[in-house]
Amino acid sequence: MDVKDRSFLVTGGASGLGGATVRALLALGARVVVADIAGEAPDGAVFVKTDVTDAGQVAAAVAVGAGQTAGLAGVVNCAGTAIAEKILGKQGPHDLEHFARVVTVNLVGTFNVMRLAAEAMSSNEPGPDGERGVVINTASAAAYEGQIGQAAYSASKGGVVSMTLPAARELARYGIRVVTIAPGLFETPMLGLLPEEARQSLGSQVPFPSRLGRPAEYAALAMQILENTMLNGEVIRLDGCLRMAAR
Repeated sequence: MDVKDRSFLVTGGASGLGGATVRALLALGARVVVADIAGEAPDGAVFVKTDVTDAGQVAAAVAVGAGQTAGLAGVVNCAGTAIAEKILGKQGPHDLEHFARVVTVNLVGTFNVMRLAAEAMSSNEPGPDGERGVVINTASAAAYEGQIGQAAYSASKGGVVSMTLPAARELARYGIRVVTIAPGLFETPMLGLLPEEARQSLGSQVPFPSRLGRPAEYAALAMQILENTMLNGEVIRLDGCLRMAAR
């Protein structure tokens, strides 16, 4: 897919991985809708306040993208949340509402955006190979090697991994591709709250390159997925060969 002059929706697009993706799309001449609960859009993009768990708000954001010339061409799901809590800790069992919140945002929210974006993209005029749109979802290396205290986060991201293939198979009939990126340890606002020494320690755990991933590297992979039509139904680890230990 040639992204120039096409419209894309990026959830969580006001910062972190989503923010880098927005900038990469704009650099290639795309039109971008930034869907986030707070923040702003850079010059050339449109900000729509969006809670990905709210069907009405997501539908409104999708409508903005679909209202652009040639309709909504793709969506990149970067919105997410995390919590560190043991199943059974010193204060008792894991808070059930905390678990449900993480799964609702990361898994249900991703599905909510995908289903509504797919509906909008299904009516696009088909391009080369009959392609009408692309969905890029974000999982995590924690979907495979969840650490102690990551039960909720790992479960939510594992769900994103598991629905990639069935979603791609189902949406193939409409010419819509579905691909998931599973990042490892990246420089995000969440990790930015840690002391520099702690961030360097985390980066040193990555075999090569021994550092935290950069949001621009996530965005570069997202652009390749958009442009390479043969990438479909796949989960791509972007982690520098990291395999996380138990803690």
